[in-house]
Amino acid sequence: MKTVRVGTRNSPLAMKQTMIVLELLKAVHKDVTFEIVPMTTKGDQLLSVSLSKIGGKGLFVNEVEQALLVGTIDFAVHSLKDMPAKMADGLTLAALPKRSDSTDCLIFREVDAVDQLPDGARIGTSSLRREFQMKKLREDIQVESIRGNVGTRLKRMEEEKLDAIVLATAGLKRLNWFEEPGYSYSHLTCEQCIPAVGQGALAVECRSDDPVMRAFLGQIDDSLTRKLVMEERAFLAELNGNCDIPIGAYAAKSSKGYQFSGFLGDKDLQRPFSETMTVEDITGVGQVMARRLLAKIDQEKA
Repeated sequence: MKTVRVGTRNSPLAMKQTMIVLELLKAVHKDVTFEIVPMTTKGDQLLSVSLSKIGGKGLFVNEVEQALLVGTIDFAVHSLKDMPAKMADGLTLAALPKRSDSTDCLIFREVDAVDQLPDGARIGTSSLRREFQMKKLREDIQVESIRGNVGTRLKRMEEEKLDAIVLATAGLKRLNWFEEPGYSYSHLTCEQCIPAVGQGALAVECRSDDPVMRAFLGQIDDSLTRKLVMEERAFLAELNGNCDIPIGAYAAKSSKGYQFSGFLGDKDLQRPFSETMTVEDITGVGQVMARRLLAKIDQEKA
């Protein structure tokens, strides 16, 4: 096979995630040469604007997907949580490697735990999902919009004297941040903060009409990860979810089968709604959960 070109966002975390995927591929395809093609997306450029105001999901993948469609690259690596529920025509998720930690992490500037935060604590996040759930954690919390890579957000926390910021644990682990954090932190449980759909999972995308590349990439696919995150994405699709709607979902294998937690915040009621189901077969649960939460909200509004 010729040199294989992989497209990715030109950010420290995206590049690290791409290297993780390439290491998995190299372990299977030992004689293949890879070329990384870094790109800047609209989501990377417009850091001063909330994602919900500039298009939401897709802003971190559109430019990379266009390069894939025109053949500039052979496959792409994304954070699955950045991908819209509906795939772009002509593209497919060829591989979903084993998922990393799906939780959110609360990083503190001066204290060591949530209950030590001062009254009216200011917490930075650009996610409506996190905003709703932080306020559920403590009603007095004030949420302020903050975007950018890990270094940028930590810098803004210091400059703006925010009491804490919320980031995805998986990204921090991939950047080896926990080896020398410099800050106190707390991993939020699923009960405290249901993760974003697909959080912690990487998505390896290629053209649907490229069977050779699909087979090449498919060897690093993790079947359990795929089963779980596709139900989360079905939940997202049923709700027509984007960054302008507070949505979260997490599916996991459990001793009794599978567990699925769904979260939906209603902006009219300014209330979070969530539920957890334990089932023997997870097939179709994402769609069922979405409908149950919508029914709860409709009942509350009636």
